[in-house]
Amino acid sequence: MSLTIDRLSQAGRWRKRAPMEKAALALGLLALALVLPPWPGGALVLGAAWGLALGGARIPPGDWLRLNAVPLGFVLTGAAALAVDVDAQGLHLAADQGRRAALVVLRAAAAVSALLLLAATTPAPDLVRGLRRLGLPAEIAEIMLLTWHFLFLLLDQAAAIRTAQEARLGWFGPRRQVRSLGLLIAQLLPRAMDRARRLEVGLAARGFDGSLPMISTARPASRPVLALILGGQSALAGVSLWLG
Repeated sequence: MSLTIDRLSQAGRWRKRAPMEKAALALGLLALALVLPPWPGGALVLGAAWGLALGGARIPPGDWLRLNAVPLGFVLTGAAALAVDVDAQGLHLAADQGRRAALVVLRAAAAVSALLLLAATTPAPDLVRGLRRLGLPAEIAEIMLLTWHFLFLLLDQAAAIRTAQEARLGWFGPRRQVRSLGLLIAQLLPRAMDRARRLEVGLAARGFDGSLPMISTARPASRPVLALILGGQSALAGVSLWLG
C-alpha cells in the first residue's frame, strides 16, 4: 500500500529533474501567491500551478484533484464563516457579498497548489537531502526519514488488517463496518509499534550510528532552467501588477 503523493513523485515525469529546479519553481509560485493580490495574482498562480502539474509534470487529473480536495475542503469550510453574518435577524450573506471569502479561497488554493506541485514531483528523501545541504542538522533529517518510513508501516498494517476483515465479511453491513473499523484502530497501533521495534533492532544489529547513508545520484540544477523559471515568475508577477 502506498500514498498517492509518493507514487506520483517516484514515477512522475519530473522524477529525474534536479530538486533545486523544482523547489525554485514551486516555492517561487508560493511566494507569489502570498505576496501578490488574490485577484488577479492568486488566480494567475493557481492557473500556472495547475498547468504545470497537468501539462508539464503530466500528473493524472484524477490524482491531482484528489490531492487538492482535502486541503481545499478545509479552506472552503473556513471561508464559509467569512461569507455569512449572524445577527438578531438570523443568518444571511455578508455585507461584501462573500468577496472576502472568495479572495481567501483564491489565495489559499494558489498556495496549496504550489506546495502540492513540489510534493507530487519530488520524493521525500530528495527533499530531506536537499534540506541537509542547506544546513539541516543530521539528527532532524534522520528523524524525518524514519517518520516517513513509519508512516508506510502504518499503511501496510492497516491494509493487512482490512484485507483479513474483508475475507471474513467484516465490512458487510453498516454495523459490521463500524465494529470492524473500531477493531482495526485498536489493533493498528500495537502492531505498528511492534514493527517499529523490530526495525530498531534490525538497525542496531547493522551498526546504526544515528545516520542512514543512502546512495543518491547528484542532479545539479541547470542554470538555463533556473533562469527560465525566474523569468517566468517575474513575467507572471508583472502581468498580475499590470492587470491589477
